[in-house]
Amino acid sequence: MKRRKRNDGDDRYPPIADYGFLSDCHSSALVSRDGSIDWCCMPRLDSGSIFGRILDWENGGYCRIAPAAYRVERRYLPGTLVLETRFLTEGGEATVTDCFPMCRGGRSKPYQQILRLIEGCSGEVTFAIEVLPRFHLGSILPWIVEKDGYFAAFGGSNGLHISGDISLKIRNRHDLVGSITVGAGQRYHLSIMFRRPEVLDGERIAPPTVGELDRRLVETITWWRDWSARGRTVSSGGELVQRSAIVLKGLSNAPTGAIAAAATTSLPESIGGIRNWDYRCTWVRDSVFSIRSLAELGHLKEADGFRRFVERSAAGSADELQVLFGVGGERLLHERDLHGVAGYRASRPVRIGNAAAYQKQHDMYGELLDSAWRWHLSGQSPDDDYWQFLLQIADRAVRNWHKPDRGIWEVRGESQHFVHSKVMCWLAVDRAISLARDLERPAPVPAWEKARDRIRNDVMTHGYDRRRGVFIRAYGSHAMDAALLLLPMAGFVAYDDPIMVRTVDAVCAELGEDGLLLRYPRGIDRLPGLEGIFMPCSFWLAECLARQGRLDEARLAFARAAAAGNDLGLFSEEYDVAAGEMLGNFPQGLTHLSLIMAAVALEDMEGKEG
Repeated sequence: MKRRKRNDGDDRYPPIADYGFLSDCHSSALVSRDGSIDWCCMPRLDSGSIFGRILDWENGGYCRIAPAAYRVERRYLPGTLVLETRFLTEGGEATVTDCFPMCRGGRSKPYQQILRLIEGCSGEVTFAIEVLPRFHLGSILPWIVEKDGYFAAFGGSNGLHISGDISLKIRNRHDLVGSITVGAGQRYHLSIMFRRPEVLDGERIAPPTVGELDRRLVETITWWRDWSARGRTVSSGGELVQRSAIVLKGLSNAPTGAIAAAATTSLPESIGGIRNWDYRCTWVRDSVFSIRSLAELGHLKEADGFRRFVERSAAGSADELQVLFGVGGERLLHERDLHGVAGYRASRPVRIGNAAAYQKQHDMYGELLDSAWRWHLSGQSPDDDYWQFLLQIADRAVRNWHKPDRGIWEVRGESQHFVHSKVMCWLAVDRAISLARDLERPAPVPAWEKARDRIRNDVMTHGYDRRRGVFIRAYGSHAMDAALLLLPMAGFVAYDDPIMVRTVDAVCAELGEDGLLLRYPRGIDRLPGLEGIFMPCSFWLAECLARQGRLDEARLAFARAAAAGNDLGLFSEEYDVAAGEMLGNFPQGLTHLSLIMAAVALEDMEGKEG
């Protein structure tokens, strides 16, 4: 892909593609190619940051381990979320291995720890170590004190227990700095554990020994590989499929079963622009997509965990459903701007919370009923409480399908009659009918059947452009929308139906750019500035083409979309084709799950072709 020179005026910020992702299914972090943790939220993925330089280079804080001059090679250890960065210098080679340690019973009692291990490979390499915690995006300069064998950092409601076998010194009360020279076979360790400040300020907390830290690394590698081994391989996507599954697992919250949309907030959809959102929440729609893709690979436990999460968070009532929740089930997610935070490459405002939580988005009815139907097909049956919950959701679809909403793209302008939303209401009613019949449960099936027919007739009358023979974005519009690619996934139309084939071609013609797809025509959301290619749509295209039997086109579409990932197999939300760089929050769950579904479709159809 062609590239243009960056012109945002601040080259201190690494490209988003420079980062690797770490998680223990509680907390998360981003590690740059130069060995710097520039984003970390503990004890939860949506907590205030303890390192946040990616959003404020001067004040956000970081933890860096790197030589003065070097080349870098990096990888995840196969089947894990353990990152290995190899530094090659004139004097020798050494690796830095980073992870959040995992453990048996970690769902309720995680280590809440970042582990960084430095190991010499050949010659000698001198590393500078800087640990600069800055709590809540730099709003709190922590007070660091030396205790018996470790350091404690306090500030607000945050506390860090910092230890290891690296000699560090306190600088200016707020920083820890040091340096080490490692030779072949030598190992050094840095442990950063989250602990509540009132706990840290109490009696001494014994730091883990070097032997214990080595054991935790081995335990973590084993944990991830055991989880990965339970999933099937998909030849069409290669290692990208397994990597995407691991990312989705890393975005999950182990105690609740929620799955966050992304690990970050306020990474921009347009450099220097205002399209910056907090994605550290669990969207009902995206999470249903996630568990569907994980189930395709054999990871079924996650599906039941999320099903229970939604029912609990909505208090067992469709009246209490929201578009999104906090990863703990929180409902009050009021969006607010943080003034005084620089923003990634001057992209402001930096936001916490997401106002989309309170929008009307009717497509989630279909996603939840379809998820329940798939769960039933796996051999499960809803109890009485869950069945009542599903009945209420079906009722909401029947009552609301004819109303405008904000749609899958959460438009912040006026509500519209989006075709995708109408079709998902159709899906909700269709799945409710199937469930009632299969389970022989009492339900108003005749009324549902009439509603299902009304929805279909309405879409085919108002959501279909007869002149072109294609579906359209919304009633009264002739514009296309990449969400139309999802219609056959809902079963509303067959993939190979001539209407759908023409719709796919029209979407490509109107929204395509260098073989990748926009989500809808630029500027239609009435927000200032441009945005990049929306990466999930490009994988939806590959899936549609594959299911239509257009395998050569599908392979090309998949390859073009896959090329937008970084060297670690991670994907952001959007991509700037001209600059050749990632945009938006990272890593983005919707992109990774869409990659999985496209790869599965390719493998299925290639099998039929063979």
